[in-house]
Amino acid sequence: MGLRFTHETLPQRVVFASGEAGHSVAAEVGRLGGARAMVIAGAAECVPADEVAAGLPVAVRHGEVVMHVPVDVADRARKAAADHDVDVLVSVGGGSTTGLAKAVALTTGLPIVAVPTTYAGSEATPVWGLTQDGRKTTGVDVRVLPRAVVYDAGLTLSLPVSLTVASALNAVAHCVDAMWAPRTNPVDQALALEGLRALSDGLPPVVAHPEDVDGREQVLYAAYLAARAFGSAGSGLHHKICHVLGGMYDLPHAETHAVVLPHVLAFNAPSVPGIERRLAAAFGASSALEGLQRLRNEVDAPRALRDYGLREADVPVAAAAVLAAVPAGNPTPVSLASITHLVHAAWEGAEPR
Repeated sequence: MGLRFTHETLPQRVVFASGEAGHSVAAEVGRLGGARAMVIAGAAECVPADEVAAGLPVAVRHGEVVMHVPVDVADRARKAAADHDVDVLVSVGGGSTTGLAKAVALTTGLPIVAVPTTYAGSEATPVWGLTQDGRKTTGVDVRVLPRAVVYDAGLTLSLPVSLTVASALNAVAHCVDAMWAPRTNPVDQALALEGLRALSDGLPPVVAHPEDVDGREQVLYAAYLAARAFGSAGSGLHHKICHVLGGMYDLPHAETHAVVLPHVLAFNAPSVPGIERRLAAAFGASSALEGLQRLRNEVDAPRALRDYGLREADVPVAAAAVLAAVPAGNPTPVSLASITHLVHAAWEGAEPR
């Protein structure tokens, strides 16, 4: 039948400039005509936020950043933007920070300039998420896609090694899930496979030498590719599981992805041998699972959801909620029994198989 697919390229300007975040962000805000910026950054990002804000026309600094973006937190940020007549949003931080900026943009249409300090990838997708009453709701809207992203590897130097590992494995999850997500196409898969290669090459040196800016640049580059692939391909089974667990039990985002990923890979890979071989090649391994596990062992990845607050008694309830969210077309058919087994294995930290 030939090669037939549809791929939509998202409109976004990306600047890679290690050591130049302040200058680059000021230039992007100016390009957007921003005269009253809202700088969003949590307490952990005060130092890089100060660097970025120094050259900006700042109308307000907003520091209430909460994981999974609770609705009431989003409402307060929206009010702050309105009260200070903001015309541009500048987010400095990880996925929670970018997510809060997206929540403001969703209802106001304000442009975002994102400055990532982790490898979460939210800055490169039009996906938003809000949590209320233990339920995380996500959606896709081009209004929340940052107009510009400034990547400065120097801003990730203060990220602890454990968080570096979890955040980078979240990017690995974007790559893997994009290979079989509902809207995947050859362009998404090409981006995902190159992202996997760069993550496999760049992450171990960063863990061994946290001050290695070159390695961090490789991981940032990979995280961007991974997020672009994921943003186009959509959420596969892995992300649906993690969104349910995060929203219901307030589990840490990156660590949850790092723990769940090998179990989803082991579940889906046998049903798509062609994709499995391509993943294995990107890892430089004989099998995709062997490559992922080798990388996880090398960087001492998170192992078990019970280490992050999930109780064994929560597993059946979580599995039932996941079953209701399973995307159409998952490579391996999903039943309540199989998803319960998968979530329990992730809770326990069992070897994936």
